[in-house]
Amino acid sequence: MTLASDILKETDGKICKHCLGRKLSKTVEGSNNIERADKVCAELDIDLDDVECVICDNIFDKIDDDLYDKIDAKINQLGIEFDTFLVGSQIPKDIQKRDEELSEKFDLGVETLKKEVNRLIGLGIWERYDKDAEFERQDIVFSIDLRNDPKVRIQINPLYIEGKYNKFKRGIPQTKWPCTKCKGRGCEECNGTGKQYPESVEELISEHFLKLTQGREAKFHGAGREDIDVLMLGSGRQFVLEIKEPKIRKLDLPKLEDEINKINEGKTAYHGLKLCERPRKAEIKQSSPDAYKVYKAIVKCDEAYDAAKLDELLELNEINQQTPLRVLRRRTDMVRVKHVLDLSYEVIDDKTFVMNIKTEGGLYIKELISGDEGRSQPNVSDILGVNAICEQLDVLEVSEK
Repeated sequence: MTLASDILKETDGKICKHCLGRKLSKTVEGSNNIERADKVCAELDIDLDDVECVICDNIFDKIDDDLYDKIDAKINQLGIEFDTFLVGSQIPKDIQKRDEELSEKFDLGVETLKKEVNRLIGLGIWERYDKDAEFERQDIVFSIDLRNDPKVRIQINPLYIEGKYNKFKRGIPQTKWPCTKCKGRGCEECNGTGKQYPESVEELISEHFLKLTQGREAKFHGAGREDIDVLMLGSGRQFVLEIKEPKIRKLDLPKLEDEINKINEGKTAYHGLKLCERPRKAEIKQSSPDAYKVYKAIVKCDEAYDAAKLDELLELNEINQQTPLRVLRRRTDMVRVKHVLDLSYEVIDDKTFVMNIKTEGGLYIKELISGDEGRSQPNVSDILGVNAICEQLDVLEVSEK
């Protein structure tokens, strides 16, 4: 009991059971700090029940029914669902400083006052709501301000849904495209919508999730993107939909997937919807050495080509592509080295043929065909000796990441 006596002497006996028990957590056995302090009080025949604590200013008295009533009122006000949570708190700096100084004086490597506050509030939430505290990834974060009259804020963490999408109609961008004239504010050109195009792959799914989750905003993260005039066929392209501040988190995803696909029939479809974690949105965007894409391109030439030269296309391998002119305004001007992995063709007429091509991710097919004023080397136009363009392009397959 020497340490206990020294601490009591240092504080002139004005220390609450929470603070005393915490400082003795490595020297006195007990399931909690109050139990440890009670052992000391019994041993030394002292009473610490109503002391004015010189360390914490009796801040633990604020963790009472009134505080949990405020927590309950905030949960009900927001109307939120949650299964996991984390607690953070704001505590006067002078209190934290006194707590640290006392630990330093006696060289105590024990829990800080703030950690005990967070733990006790978390324990109370667990007891009342039967929800689990989670330090890594949680649905919501309670922020408890104990500097004056307790205040409660709740941070609602995003909900992440992973899946794949198909696009069956040309003219639909992957994400919402602000009007180029008004930059999204709304004008006559866009009929007040603020959008360049009336719908997108993103909006055709996110509007349903926002309605059901009562979320504030949705953000679409795709594993690359196809041009607005290109279809996305096959098994689809991976994406993660991020719903910010969702109040409702429990969703019947198979049912929702079916409903969304019926509504968007002929335009888009979404498959394999499942919940995922935040890191997934970055993972699907990372380029892998094994990533590939398969395309079907209808190639149109401005004059008849020499059919004998089509076989030379089968030899295409390493392609050096300088950033295409059409995307130069938003991409770094540099030369990218990509590879053709497989290629086949089918003649339609003396000016048109179909090219099925498998490439590394990131190779621009339209520029591979046109040459892009010499910025893509080698290219189909040069090999055939005629000007060629990609008249129509479909994505048939995107490798998973």
